[in-house]
Amino acid sequence: MSVPMTSANPALDEQRRQGLRRMRTVAVSLLVAAAVVYLLTLDTDGFLGFVNAGAEASMVGAIADWFAVTALFKHPLGLPIPHTALVPRRKDMLGRSLQEFVGENFLAEDVVRDRMRAARASHRLGTWLVNPDNSRRVADEAASLLRVGLSRLRDEDMTAFVEEALLPRFLEEPISPVAGSLLQEVVRDGAHHGLVDLALTEAHRWLVENEETFTDVVGERAPWWAPATLNERVIARLHLEAVRWVADIREDPLHHARYALDDLLGKLAQDLLHDPATQQRAERLKSRVLGHPQLVTTALSLWKAFRTALLGSLEDPEGPLRRRGVAELARFGERLVEDEALQERADGYAADLAVFAISRYGEELTTVISHTIDRWDGKEAARRIELHVGRDLQFIRINGTLVGGLVGLAIHTVAVLAA
Repeated sequence: MSVPMTSANPALDEQRRQGLRRMRTVAVSLLVAAAVVYLLTLDTDGFLGFVNAGAEASMVGAIADWFAVTALFKHPLGLPIPHTALVPRRKDMLGRSLQEFVGENFLAEDVVRDRMRAARASHRLGTWLVNPDNSRRVADEAASLLRVGLSRLRDEDMTAFVEEALLPRFLEEPISPVAGSLLQEVVRDGAHHGLVDLALTEAHRWLVENEETFTDVVGERAPWWAPATLNERVIARLHLEAVRWVADIREDPLHHARYALDDLLGKLAQDLLHDPATQQRAERLKSRVLGHPQLVTTALSLWKAFRTALLGSLEDPEGPLRRRGVAELARFGERLVEDEALQERADGYAADLAVFAISRYGEELTTVISHTIDRWDGKEAARRIELHVGRDLQFIRINGTLVGGLVGLAIHTVAVLAA
């Protein structure tokens, strides 16, 4: 089913239409002038004979080229001459040919890579980002988009995502190899020392501030037959030693207890990686934790708190998050401008992305050409195409008139000399 073509810019189409009329007038005027000259010099000899021969050839060339140009878009004089009105009759074939031409010559991998590298998109982007107004604009637009996305993300959607996507995936994925490798790297790099220091500091503070609680807890384990005075002295001594022991570990980074903890964590990492019994216990612990009904509620609460804090930071145009974003964008722009190696990598990534997009979606993109042309009405398509290229095609008629006259003059000259 054919559909009518619509104009995206009627004013521009009117300019094209006027230009086409002017060039047609010029071409017709040359034909009329040649005809007038031919009639005025008919049956003459000498110099006028040469003029007559040139005028006659000009008319032949003008009419022949008029026929050729007109035959592209319609039947000349309305006569159904074979192989005329090519565009209305064969627009589907032209559309497929245009599709193949674009795909082979404009969307080829080598062409895309060359154009992407020649464009130096990374250098242009860096120069653009260096301008504070531009980097702020990017940060503002990114903040607006992120804010809209976070605002429209409902709690029900996040709950469903956690329950239907994350938790089943975590339950299927073995945790022991990941946990063992991570713990091994943490122990090797000493990344846990800060957490140990924090735990020791908090433990020392708790022991100092909660002596009565310590006494009650330890007192519950004291023998019933021991005198109360003796139990109180023993518990007080235990509390004092516990405070001193924790303080010693906290103050001494080389304390043997710290090394013992490192050995324990290292052994645990090895067991998580290689001991089946430890791996089974870790999997059971993971299942109990992930299967707890409070987990989803806690995750949703953490998400709400994070989203609220992030939205508040995004809404503040002068907040630290926006300022940091602008500063990082400007710094990245400076690196793009100054670091040629970074430019090469960025341009290479851009070219790879463009080639991937073309290889994946290039056929669908070029198919739009043939599908769109197939849906056009033939006569309307011919009128539209003629409107765009007809003005330039009139130069064929003009050149045919002039060149035909010169060729006719040359032929007449040869004939006269031969006679």
